[in-house]
Amino acid sequence: MVLRNWLLLMTVLLIAGSAAASDFDPTDMRLLRNPDIHGDTVVFVQGGDLWTVPAAGGNARRLTSHVGFESQPKFSPDGRWIAFSGDYDGNNDVYVVPAGGGEPRRLTWHPLHDRVIDWEPDGKSVRFQTSRSSFHMREQQLWTVPLEGGLPTEMILPSGGLSSWSPDGKRLAYNRITREQRTWKRYKGGMAQNIWIYDFAADNTLQVTDWPGTENFPMWHGDTIYFTSDRTDKLQIWAYDVPTGAFRQVTRHKEYDVKNPSLGPDSIVYENGGWLWVLDLATEKSRRVKVELNDDRFLTRPHWASVSDHITDSAPGPDAKRVVFSAHGDIFTVPAEKGEVRNLTSTPGINEIRPAWSPDGKLVAYYSDRGGEYELHVRPGDGTGEEKRLTKGNETYYFGLLWSPDSEKILTYDAEMNLRWVDAEGGEQHHISQGNARRTFDASWSPDSRWVAYAEQEANGFRSIFLHDTEKGETTRVTSSFTDEDAPAFDREGKYLFFTSQRIFNPRFAGFDRTPFWTDTQGLYLVTLQADAERPFPFESDEVSVDQDDEEKDDEEKEDAEEGDDEDEEEGEDDSQDKATVIDLEGLGARLVALDVEPGRYWGLECAADKLYYMSRRAGAEDSAIMLFDMEEREAKTVLDNADGFDLSADGQKILYASKDSYGLVDAAADQKPSDKPLRIAEMRARVEPRAEWRQNFVDAWRLEGDFFYDPGLHGVDWQAMRDRYGQLVPYITDRRDLDYVLGELIAELGAGHAYVRPGGDRPTPERVGVGLLGCDFELDAAAGRYRLTGILTERDWNKNQRTPLFGPGLDIDEGDYLLAVDGVDLAPPGNPYALFEGKVDKQVALTVAAAPDGETREVVVRPIDADVPLRYVRWVERNRRLVAEMTDNRVGYLHLPDTAFDGAQAFAQAYYPQTRMEGLVIDERYNGGGFIPDFFLNVLNQKFLNMWKPRHGQNWRTPDTAFNGPMVMVSNAHAGSGGDALPYYFKRWEIGKVVGMRTWGGLVGYATYVGLMGGGHVTFPEFGLYDLDGEWDVENHGVDPDIEVDNLPHLVIQGRDPQLEKAVDVILQELKQREKLPDAPRYPRDR
Repeated sequence: MVLRNWLLLMTVLLIAGSAAASDFDPTDMRLLRNPDIHGDTVVFVQGGDLWTVPAAGGNARRLTSHVGFESQPKFSPDGRWIAFSGDYDGNNDVYVVPAGGGEPRRLTWHPLHDRVIDWEPDGKSVRFQTSRSSFHMREQQLWTVPLEGGLPTEMILPSGGLSSWSPDGKRLAYNRITREQRTWKRYKGGMAQNIWIYDFAADNTLQVTDWPGTENFPMWHGDTIYFTSDRTDKLQIWAYDVPTGAFRQVTRHKEYDVKNPSLGPDSIVYENGGWLWVLDLATEKSRRVKVELNDDRFLTRPHWASVSDHITDSAPGPDAKRVVFSAHGDIFTVPAEKGEVRNLTSTPGINEIRPAWSPDGKLVAYYSDRGGEYELHVRPGDGTGEEKRLTKGNETYYFGLLWSPDSEKILTYDAEMNLRWVDAEGGEQHHISQGNARRTFDASWSPDSRWVAYAEQEANGFRSIFLHDTEKGETTRVTSSFTDEDAPAFDREGKYLFFTSQRIFNPRFAGFDRTPFWTDTQGLYLVTLQADAERPFPFESDEVSVDQDDEEKDDEEKEDAEEGDDEDEEEGEDDSQDKATVIDLEGLGARLVALDVEPGRYWGLECAADKLYYMSRRAGAEDSAIMLFDMEEREAKTVLDNADGFDLSADGQKILYASKDSYGLVDAAADQKPSDKPLRIAEMRARVEPRAEWRQNFVDAWRLEGDFFYDPGLHGVDWQAMRDRYGQLVPYITDRRDLDYVLGELIAELGAGHAYVRPGGDRPTPERVGVGLLGCDFELDAAAGRYRLTGILTERDWNKNQRTPLFGPGLDIDEGDYLLAVDGVDLAPPGNPYALFEGKVDKQVALTVAAAPDGETREVVVRPIDADVPLRYVRWVERNRRLVAEMTDNRVGYLHLPDTAFDGAQAFAQAYYPQTRMEGLVIDERYNGGGFIPDFFLNVLNQKFLNMWKPRHGQNWRTPDTAFNGPMVMVSNAHAGSGGDALPYYFKRWEIGKVVGMRTWGGLVGYATYVGLMGGGHVTFPEFGLYDLDGEWDVENHGVDPDIEVDNLPHLVIQGRDPQLEKAVDVILQELKQREKLPDAPRYPRDR
């Protein structure tokens, strides 16, 4: 046992590699984040809590200990208070706590996050960033909230984040764009941050920096604005001399970025490599602060936990007496009814995935990263015996495996799209094919384990079925590239090969433009493997039965009895594995037969006896069903409704189904109901060792990026060096948020868009207590000491059935009314109006309102909503539409596309088609969040008129009827990205019109594959990039340049203007002067 544990420890260390090279040292703690300094004290965040430490270094003292996450601490100017963002109730709000320790006091209540930026110079209020008044989450504003409590006040700047006041308090240096937490280093796209100064007295804006990369965290000290810049690759502190306009570099760190600097009275504290550093502003010299942090690190303690929420794969045993699962990196078997749940592997810090039981029941195969890369392993399925590694030397990720019926071979499919079969005894690997598009692993073994049927994508995007002979090593095409096939499945007798095929094209037509589209295009098909096979479904004919004489009956009964004796001897024996599967390859694809099923969507085909099992979902349906097709009865039947997927046991008698978060077993027959004894997955418990798990997560993320990143050279980044660099931080991780931060720093080094960390894991999360919103703003009447209702939202998007709590029939509430009480609780300063709506989302709430603070009161019952950003968005769109109409005397239309997915398509149909008779059209794609490649929108916008039609009565019409005859202009900004980059890119490529505004985000290296990390969450890996028709990479890390650059400068927006929209209208009005009108109808013909 000692030897085995020692070997396991060495294995974990091997997997962690350099991640474990630096031992944890609590006397020199790292991963200290979000620091601030005042005098000789530094406050910082570690493990989601606030700590203080002498600026000279020493022992840290804890200020907070809540299970939630506290961040962004800032000392008040007098050093008495620390403001911070805390999620005590499941949402980031502004709190203050005495600098010497004590009970935190809450200052803000709102369902959107409030991020502390700093204190106001007088120390009487805290400045914070939020989207609470915005029409879009990407546009955030600066607000202040009094230290003594009360209603927060919005600053006049239309957007802002990181900021610092000038010494005289008249100017603010700030970043207009917020992206300092993005996981993309060396970024130079449209959202690159620069430093700006807004002069409140003069009402003007000055751009201080114009470096194409990142410049953020402005800190104004005397005549100098300090800030961080990546002008020298790494983020360093630079200085800008306000009187002369000169720049100089201050810090020169080699390996890590300067992160989260914060200005104190005479110094700047910042992070570098997880350590704290203090920059003395008198000498501009930095020194490292050595922090000793003695903490119980309770979130790193090994513990036992249920892992049923982390199931990644499942498969039934051959007789379904047990089911094998992979969950939280371990392999479990769960009994159908009797017995205990077994953990076959019990390997904290090692990830085992994709388990499958051999048909003979002896072994379970799976992939394990025990040796540093994912390799194929097997072990006895009964929990006894040792693990055996079958493969070695692999350097990529695996998606699936499939045993052969004789339990002697295993199919594998990897991230490089290689399909191989592996000898289950010796581990020899035999290559079958390398595909050219990553797809779900779908293949099937013939009953005799010789042939492999698989689907592979062709150059035209269609998939075809192929057969591979494992004895000869030869591959044969089965189907044509003119149709799209998938999910091949051999029947158990070796007579047929089933598959899905898209070859049913019954068009439907869109309502507005009659564009044809096709749904439910798939059917189920088979090919007969033998050329001389009988028809699968011979003609049937009802005939009158004829009585037989007694002698004929006796002969038949004797023959039946003899046949019955033979059957009894062979009952229970399945000789399909011993019987060779004969396949006549010539003309195989032509021997095609359709099954009698309705067109739909089908996948996951499996066979047993004379039945084909599959998943099915019709267009528009929300849920899928497990189905079977009975070959004898020639009929499709439902096995189980509302299922997410299934697996058929090797003996063909049972089906393992998944439905929502439940798993169960049912008979492989029609008309089943969900099992009243679902599998006991809650009993799957594992010993979780967080530190080992985080080491594995780090290495796994590093491997996955190396396996999937679209550029095999990883943009020239020394990827091993990055593992070594950020691996030093792994031992200092104290909770999952720390891990997510380290992973973000790692993948950010790739310098690519769409590289994200999606949180996960078993981190403690406070219960979220919602704050209800009325769909309005509040205004303090200081003289009366009461709050008024202002900005009542009245517009709504009927597609989304939105509610406007204060507007509608029967609601006697007007703009400017006073809100005096909520559910009988008096409301007056310094009370915060939002605090009275805590826990009241979608509940009936009684408002006491009056037209005057001392006027006659009335009570109105409303139901607050959980978010009003969608209502503010509709108001913004309607304002823009009215503005364009007013500026053009209703000649020019306007539409906004919020994304290039569902909402964008919805908005396009809602706004484009009604405006096709306008003379011009403004297409606003600012803040477009992307989604799909937006060629659909461009195909419609790029339509050209072909002719006109003249009826005797009524107006003329056109072909195509939805083409637009007039100039179009697109408006873009830095917050449009991904599909929002592609939209103006194609708009310019097709020369549909001019683009006005600012350069877009610049992220057209995308991802499509999701691979979860052990314990939950995942990292994305950019796996395909755009290049243009000249053979050059385009858009990524730059964005799409507008034809006419127009910035919505803050002082102009404060005046109520939208310069970008104004310019777009001006361009259209100029182009309308050259517009060619469609011809009037000619005179009717008289010479025919």
